[in-house]
Amino acid sequence: MVDEKIVGCALSIIVNYDDVKNDHTYAQVTGKETFNTHNPKGNILYGIEVFIHPQYRGLRLARRMYEYRKELCETLNLKAIMFGGRIPNYYKYSDQLRPKEYIDKVKQKEIFDPVLTFQLSNDFHVRKVMRNYLPNDEESKHYACLLQWDNIYYQEPTEEYIAPKTTVRVGLVQWQMRSYQTLDDLFEQVEFFVDAVSDYKSDFILFPEYFNAPLMAKFNNEGESQAIRGLAAYTEEIRERFVKLAISYNINIITGSMPLIKEDGLLYNVGFLCRRDGSFEMYEKLHVTPDEIKSWGLSGGKALQTFDTDCAKIGVLICYDVEFPELSRIMADQGMQILFVPFLTDTQNAYSRVKVCAHARAIENECFVVIAGSVGNLPRVHNMDIQYAQSGVFTPCDFAFPTDGKRAEATPNTEMILVSDVDLDLLNELHTYGSVRNLKDRRSDLYEVRMKK
Repeated sequence: MVDEKIVGCALSIIVNYDDVKNDHTYAQVTGKETFNTHNPKGNILYGIEVFIHPQYRGLRLARRMYEYRKELCETLNLKAIMFGGRIPNYYKYSDQLRPKEYIDKVKQKEIFDPVLTFQLSNDFHVRKVMRNYLPNDEESKHYACLLQWDNIYYQEPTEEYIAPKTTVRVGLVQWQMRSYQTLDDLFEQVEFFVDAVSDYKSDFILFPEYFNAPLMAKFNNEGESQAIRGLAAYTEEIRERFVKLAISYNINIITGSMPLIKEDGLLYNVGFLCRRDGSFEMYEKLHVTPDEIKSWGLSGGKALQTFDTDCAKIGVLICYDVEFPELSRIMADQGMQILFVPFLTDTQNAYSRVKVCAHARAIENECFVVIAGSVGNLPRVHNMDIQYAQSGVFTPCDFAFPTDGKRAEATPNTEMILVSDVDLDLLNELHTYGSVRNLKDRRSDLYEVRMKK
C-alpha cells in the first residue's frame, strides 16, 4: 500500500505436496481459476501470481513480495513454496536448445530470462519441466518450470510437537591452576564453577584440558610417565562426580580432558560429555603432541563422533586435534552445530595455533566453536609448569555474526567464567543463504574427506 493505494499483490493458495509434485497445469492447480483447490490443511504454499502497478515497477517490490511469501511459509510451518514459472525468452532459442539446455544456460548466466533469472536469484530451484502449463504461452513454447523454495525451518506436524530450542547458552571456565591436595579439594572448585555457570541458565559448561593436573603433585617423586599414570587413577571417580553435578545443576558438562589407561594397557587423553539426564559418553584425543609422547608415552585415540544433546548436536576436539581440519569437517558432515575445544597451552605461540585454527574451523564448517584453557602455573608439577590462555566463542564471518567472528572472549591469563548465547537458527540461514557457503560449495566431484573403517 502506498498512500492508501494498492501497488502490489501476491496471490497464493495452500495445497498438498502430492498434488503438485508432478506434472500439472495452471487450470488444474487453481480449479480453473476458481481457487477452490485451496486446502488449509495442505503443506505447500503455491504461488499463483504477483502483480506490481506499472508506476511502481523498478523499485524491487516484486522481490519484497517474495520475501513476504517466504515469511508466510515459515510462519504457517509449510514445507515449501512451489509454482509453475514461465520461460518467456525460450522462443528465441527453441530451435537450438531443448528446455533443459536452455535452463542450464540461464543458471550459468549465459542467457537472461526475465522470469527464470529472477526466480533463481530468489533461491528457488527448478524441480522439473512441465508441458502445457499455460496452453496459450507461445513465448515459453507451452513449457514451464516447476520451481521450489524449501522452508529450512519446516517441522513435520505432530500432536506432541515442541518447537526445538534455537538459542543455546554456553559457559566456559578459564581455569586457574593451583595446588590441590585431594580430589575433594579439586571438586570444591569444580562445583563452584558449575554452580556459577548454571545460575545463568547455561545449557553447557566446558572445562579445559588436564584441568586436574594439580593432583599430579602427589606423584612428583616419581618420573613424569608414572606421575601421569598416577593421575589416571582418579579418572573414573572424576567422571562419576561430573555425572552427579550434571544432574544436580541441570547442565550438560564437557569435562575437559584427563588421562585414562584402557584395557589394552595404553595411556590415552580422554574426556566425557555428561548430560543433564544422567547419561554420558567419552571422547578421545586423536593426535598427541611430540612432548606428550616423549614425556608421558601417550597414545592417540581412534574414535571420532558427534553427540546428540537436548539442545544441539556437538563435537569435541581436544587441543591439538583442532589443528587438523579433517576431523571437524567429518563432524560437520554429521550435522555438528557447536564444536567444543578444551585446550592446555604453555606459551602464546602455542595458544595462537589453537585459537587461529579454532576460528578457521568455525568459518569453514559454518558452526560455533567454543574453546577453554587454563592459566597460571604449577611449580610443583613436572611438565606442567606454566599455562597461557584466552578462552572464547568463535562464529562464522557473515552479516548475521560479529564482523571479526568473535562472539565473546575472556580476559587473557585471568581466572574467570565466560557465558555467551549462540543462535542455531543463524547457522541454518548461513548454510542456505550465506554470502559464501563453505559446506554447500565443496567440490565433492573432485575430493572428499572420510573416516577409514
